[in-house]
Amino acid sequence: MSVSVPDPYGVAIQDARAGHGDPLARSIPTHVTLLPPTEVPAEALPKIEEHLAAVAAAHRPFRMVLRGSGSFRPVSPVVFVRVEEGERECRLLEADIRSGPLARELAFPYHPHVTVAHGLTDDVLDQALEQARSFHAAFPVPGFGLSRFDADEVWRPWRAYGFS
Repeated sequence: MSVSVPDPYGVAIQDARAGHGDPLARSIPTHVTLLPPTEVPAEALPKIEEHLAAVAAAHRPFRMVLRGSGSFRPVSPVVFVRVEEGERECRLLEADIRSGPLARELAFPYHPHVTVAHGLTDDVLDQALEQARSFHAAFPVPGFGLSRFDADEVWRPWRAYGFS
């Protein structure tokens, strides 16, 4: 589950990822993760979709502002754009989504962000961190989406859940 970053901002971040040589740049739409990739059995989908619809109905649209950069290094080789406004809403959504049929433990504490470089050399990560410092975007968030990982190893939007 994720919040999509709309164009022109989404494509700008994808272009930056590709420019840094990130092999995942074109296979992952630009987003703020609400629940990391989670494998579920097909028979669980109706209950999960019901859960996600209820979560969406309990939340309101909000404004998101992305500004500046950060990194999870040395714990993880990731450079990201910071969620300056909308972080609280993302945290509340994440907690509600990661309950019921989607309850699970996370490998790392939840931290809303938009990845701009992942798994690259330290030199490239340093460059990505510096280039993303001036990034700024502001947009409304009307809901969140559920994506699926297709056989071609590309993430694609599958279902959208609008807020009340």
